[in-house]
Amino acid sequence: MSDNKEKKSLWQEFNDMGGMPLWMYLVCSGIVIAVVAAGALGSDITAFIAVSFTIAILFNKIGKILPIWNTYIGGGLLMVFFGTALLKQFNLIPEKYVELIGTMIQGDVNILNTFIISLIAGSILSLDRKVLLRSFGGYIPAILGGLAGASLFGIATGLLFGVSPINMVIRYVLPIMGGGNGAGAVPLSQIYEQISGEPAANYYSFAIIILTIANLFCIVAGALLNRLGQMKPSLTGDGTNIMPVDSKLIKEDVKVKVTLNDYCGALLLIGTIFAVGRLFSKVLLPTIFGAQIHNFAYSIIFVVIIAALGIVPANIRAAAKNVQGFMVTVVGIALMVGMGVDFDLAELAAAASPSNLLIALMVVIGAIIGSAFVGKLVGFYPIDAAVTAGLCMANRGGSGDIAVLGAANRLELISYAQLSSRVGGGIVLIIASFFFSFFL
Repeated sequence: MSDNKEKKSLWQEFNDMGGMPLWMYLVCSGIVIAVVAAGALGSDITAFIAVSFTIAILFNKIGKILPIWNTYIGGGLLMVFFGTALLKQFNLIPEKYVELIGTMIQGDVNILNTFIISLIAGSILSLDRKVLLRSFGGYIPAILGGLAGASLFGIATGLLFGVSPINMVIRYVLPIMGGGNGAGAVPLSQIYEQISGEPAANYYSFAIIILTIANLFCIVAGALLNRLGQMKPSLTGDGTNIMPVDSKLIKEDVKVKVTLNDYCGALLLIGTIFAVGRLFSKVLLPTIFGAQIHNFAYSIIFVVIIAALGIVPANIRAAAKNVQGFMVTVVGIALMVGMGVDFDLAELAAAASPSNLLIALMVVIGAIIGSAFVGKLVGFYPIDAAVTAGLCMANRGGSGDIAVLGAANRLELISYAQLSSRVGGGIVLIIASFFFSFFL
């Protein structure tokens, strides 16, 4: 397949724009841009679709065919992310539509939630039960390995800049490995205020800067690890499994025929999985040992249980897997537009001091090495363990998971990434409570 791609001319590449011929894409995007400029497009979900896919299809194509970028930097999805961020930075996207995209992706509408829960359901329900239990059983040690590696590399680097080991852990390692902004930096700053008596903003202002720098390193590292996997296939699977499996994923074949009606049941099951997560995180058991537990963590536990019990019919499992495929292939590029408008290039540039850059880089490298090493010990593919248990601990949580997995071409490992961001983030909050209590 790669040989055929190499033989395509530039015209042939650009003559397939999201399945459209180039002329049709240019007509459609030209109309959308003109209506936006006239202020007549509106601000509902259909307007969001028009604007986001106008941007996403173009940058996705550029990222796929641009030499070096498509091989080493991150391909189409990462180009959508950075391309959108540049458009926003130079005010080429009207503010009205920046707000609309933000609202749809992570605001009140929150397509990101639908995307994540669909990937969680499809990826877990499609696994063989024995593989499922083995993989999730070994995943917490892989997370702890990444946390230990990040701490060791961070402390060693911090000593070069006169940063004590305790300050390194408190100011750098915990924010980076804490599960993102809302699940990490924000609650960390609140714990800091409760224990130290100083304003939470004193901690948060630096935590979010160092986390943003690390998040960018994580995205690029995801692309590089994907390239390493292509060069050394023995270090990775096919991007859909974290460990070697004997059984095939559930798919539509002679034995499992999926009808349109099956998608109704699959969507109801996906919604139920989300609802159970919300019930436990908001009502029944919102905290464990003082740490806030995210609804996706409970959703993962619930879907693992029903998958392990084998009570979900094969046709519904296959339909859920197909929903996951649609989300990865189609909705994923629109989500990267939302990630791009939420990324502040100017803020990142202002905080990029040599010491912060190097320390954040070494924390990320430590997370990669630690999680890959422990992952290998428990029977995981080292690269897939490094991407999920390492990089998805060190990024900006839910949105960071999508960016990292997209760059690594491993969006189907979202359930493991969410364990890192949610369960791993909760572990970090518990550790932070002890560190703040003893050393502040």
